[in-house]
Amino acid sequence: MASRCSALVTTTIIAHAHHHQKKALIARVTLNNVKKRNALSYTMLKELQTHLTKIELDPDIHVIILNANGPVFSSGHDLHELQQQQQQQQQQQKQQQDDENADHDANFATTNRMNIIHNNNTSTTDLMDLCSSVMQTITQMTKPVIAQVDGIATAAGCQLVASCDLAYASNNAQFATPGVNIGLFCSTPAVALSRTIHRKHAMHMLLTGDMISAKEAERIGLINAVVVVDDDDDDDDDKNNNLDEVVLDVAMKIASKSSTSIGIGKPIFYKQLGMSLDDAYKLTSNVMVENMKYDDAIEGIDAFLTKRIPNWSTSRTTAATTTSNPNNNNNSSSNIPFEK
Repeated sequence: MASRCSALVTTTIIAHAHHHQKKALIARVTLNNVKKRNALSYTMLKELQTHLTKIELDPDIHVIILNANGPVFSSGHDLHELQQQQQQQQQQQKQQQDDENADHDANFATTNRMNIIHNNNTSTTDLMDLCSSVMQTITQMTKPVIAQVDGIATAAGCQLVASCDLAYASNNAQFATPGVNIGLFCSTPAVALSRTIHRKHAMHMLLTGDMISAKEAERIGLINAVVVVDDDDDDDDDKNNNLDEVVLDVAMKIASKSSTSIGIGKPIFYKQLGMSLDDAYKLTSNVMVENMKYDDAIEGIDAFLTKRIPNWSTSRTTAATTTSNPNNNNNSSSNIPFEK
């Protein structure tokens, strides 16, 4: 796959994992709006969604690394964009109020005013809906997503890190959900945060708005590990290489496994989290029975018993497209057009 580029997001192939002479590619998706601190504007989110969807459809890509250019991984939503939407709404509401005062039919004016308020909320609502969709895409797609953080991740940027399957950060990274400091509680980031770390840790971040270090983020489980980089080294490339190597090593290890097995297991992992213990065991038991029927499971068990390296299937059959697979859920809220 050729590199896919846009103004705000880029996707490049960075590695071919050892997969027994079969393609197992790793894609790096990079947030690339340094001047705006990689703010998750509507346009940025739309492009990120597009890149993730295209990658999900590519059977040769097995793992995604999500990183960012610049000293800020992501500052969250674009506050200028939110302010402009609010100002436009206020202006239109004022105009409607003026029209209402001049209108003798109060009932008609009130109804019309409520319709305009609803319509003016659409832009902000669309932004929040799109952001939620992107976060759900990351968890619902069959390919693992690894966050590589070498900077500040705040608000929806912190939410993005928490939504990824794995996360690694340099010791320069910092994290926060500071919405409470500007009167806008980080309610949507709280969804991903509370599903990643203990609720007491999540509430501390949400209620105080305090910035936490990478070390603290590792301690509370927001990230998997901290990679120490040499702050005395003036070569930024050398600094990043330490983190690159660690993340790439993890990605290559995952990419060398059966993508079919991972495509079945990842969505089920998240699905069972919201279930009772009994229902979770019923679901996962059925999944394992079905998984046993896949070529990769048959090959993997035989390879283990005969003490040889497994030869995984060349075609990637995802759980979302296999009719007999219990992952297939017609009520899923995912917006990803899974591989046919």
